[in-house]
Amino acid sequence: MCGIVGFAGEGKRETLEKMNSTLVYRGPDEDGYFFIEGELGFGFRRLAIIDLAGGNQPLFNEDQSIVSMLNGEIYNFKELRQDLAKRHKLVTQGDTEVIPHLYEEIGEKLFEKLNGMFAIAIFDRKNKKLILARDRFGKKPLFYAILNQTLIFASEPKAILEYPGIKRELNPQALNLYLIHEYVPCPWSIFRGIKKIEPGSFLVFQNGRIQKDRRYYEIEFNRRDLEVKFQDPVKELDRRLEEAVQKRLVADVPLGLFLSGGLDSSTVCYFAQRLQDQKIKTFSVGFKDQSFDESKYARQVAEVLKSEHHEKILEAEDLYSLAPQIFKMLDEPLADAAIIPNFLLSRFARQSVTVALGGDGGDEIFMGYPTFQAHRLFDFYRFAPDFLKNNLVEPIINHLPASFANITFDYKLKRFILGLKYGPERRDSIWIGSFTPEEKQKLLTPEILKETEGFNDFSVVDRYMGEVAHRPFLEKIAYLYQKTYMTDDILALKDRASMFVSLELRAPLLDVNVVDFVNSLPQNLKLRGFKTKYLLKELMRGRLPQNIIDRSKKGFGIPVARWLRGELKSLMLEVLDSKKLAGEGIFQPKTVELLISEHLSGKKDNRKLLWTLMAFELWRKNWLKN
Repeated sequence: MCGIVGFAGEGKRETLEKMNSTLVYRGPDEDGYFFIEGELGFGFRRLAIIDLAGGNQPLFNEDQSIVSMLNGEIYNFKELRQDLAKRHKLVTQGDTEVIPHLYEEIGEKLFEKLNGMFAIAIFDRKNKKLILARDRFGKKPLFYAILNQTLIFASEPKAILEYPGIKRELNPQALNLYLIHEYVPCPWSIFRGIKKIEPGSFLVFQNGRIQKDRRYYEIEFNRRDLEVKFQDPVKELDRRLEEAVQKRLVADVPLGLFLSGGLDSSTVCYFAQRLQDQKIKTFSVGFKDQSFDESKYARQVAEVLKSEHHEKILEAEDLYSLAPQIFKMLDEPLADAAIIPNFLLSRFARQSVTVALGGDGGDEIFMGYPTFQAHRLFDFYRFAPDFLKNNLVEPIINHLPASFANITFDYKLKRFILGLKYGPERRDSIWIGSFTPEEKQKLLTPEILKETEGFNDFSVVDRYMGEVAHRPFLEKIAYLYQKTYMTDDILALKDRASMFVSLELRAPLLDVNVVDFVNSLPQNLKLRGFKTKYLLKELMRGRLPQNIIDRSKKGFGIPVARWLRGELKSLMLEVLDSKKLAGEGIFQPKTVELLISEHLSGKKDNRKLLWTLMAFELWRKNWLKN
């Protein structure tokens, strides 16, 4: 696990070192460099996990014609090493060394052989060719920019910004997408001129330009080679999950597990304990606000599994005081407030372990989000008479008094009605996102609107829906979640929150062998009627407490709505000050003032809108200006 930086083309050694120094927290144990004047610079920050003595990077093949760096973990590296050792001299015991040798043998097809989470940089010295690649689901980040026929890359934008000539300019199109989705989706970044490499893709840079930019992995829902497994899907899922967890228990440093008390993390903990002779270490955080607290469920699972459980109950001041600090480190705006408790959980766990396993990905692959149920509900709702919906149901819902607890029933109903104004393929972005296109039009200044005239706010949604246009509707929605929200929100915040404290976080549910299998299963094994995660629940019956299996999803959030009227009020008013906003020329001060007034008076719950704006402004303060 580490941070990687570099450039192919012109650049100075001191620039490389400066770029690398911005990512010390991603790899506090060691650094490494490879530099050829006028040709290449590779910089590496290491968090030592495997082969503590010999795993520093960059690494090479025998004649040093291939140079490589890896951020992440290759979980099938032992099998790959065993085969490569028949033909190559291996000088380390770790996973990175398989990369230059595999590239030497099979070239760009090597990524198809890797099971893991990774961002990889390879330089082919003979052909003066740089290859950059990212894992199938985007667990590890990788950004790049091109300036004067030089490609600059890094694990985070902040490192690229240290390269001379790279400007800190806002990308207005990315801002539009951020306001809609609460995150900046691939391949955009918030900075003009900087892009993200898409998950499951690689690019080739040679002769001053990108020669290839293509996928090596596709999410598929009809894998014919897996149909034989449909005869006993519970048994097969059991086998694949056990194998995925087992591979992720390999580490030369202390290891633990995040345990929220939800089904996904509890499942991972179950398999980890089943595979271990000693007690596993589990970690959770709770809140004094009961509408957000899940600590009792985590304790219950820990008692059943007999894990060594560590728990921390957070005070309000533990959370809201951290917001400015986190956004000072976060070099791209992310409006999912869950990054704060995830940071605190990571920091808490890091006191005892260096590696943690979590339950990320379960909602996306098993159709676990309430939005899947909402689509089912719409199938019934659309048959209701229009006069009843327009004159009774929707007016009543929209006039329900605002509640400021965690995602309450009234809040869900209002988001449901709001999303119905949009097509079925776009309404998920409204249900889980922030601003609607109409709200965004009122928010942005004429200058910003002019720069994005004609831009499709749903361009990302439309692109991915088009790629699976032939699939059943709910499979299309699952595909959309796996391509967007999972990668650019959930996995992005998990990566940043954990790496800020130098903690490696692994996601067994996103093992490619698990994902491919689950995606290929019939839809009714994931969503049966209104029951989400059907197959996973069937697998875990008798293994976990019944209430853990059947309880509704809550999510890992913080009391943003209530705190904006209390503990966070002063910060909100400072960050969203009208005079300051007027000087920036991005948001209309009057529109923001109205959002604040409605929320403070209790007229509306504007938590999503206000937090999205605050996250952006806190980011802008630290990162937009030189």
